[in-house]
Amino acid sequence: MQKNKQSKKLTNRLPEWRARTKLTQQQLAEKTGVSRQTIISIEKMKYTPSLALAFEIAQALSCSIDDVFQYNEENE
Repeated sequence: MQKNKQSKKLTNRLPEWRARTKLTQQQLAEKTGVSRQTIISIEKMKYTPSLALAFEIAQALSCSIDDVFQYNEENE
């Protein structure tokens, strides 16, 4: 009997938190020193931000990293 392999996946609630703070993607990009395209890629989970950028995003949204980003186990 084989055990299910578990991997971890980073997910985010960035669009939800941006809406709460009424920031556009461009405004968040300017506050964090990245391009709007980077924010779009993070929101679509096509790009995983560095820890430093995750802190910058959380700070710009006045919340904790855990509020925006989750590192969850998923079964394969």
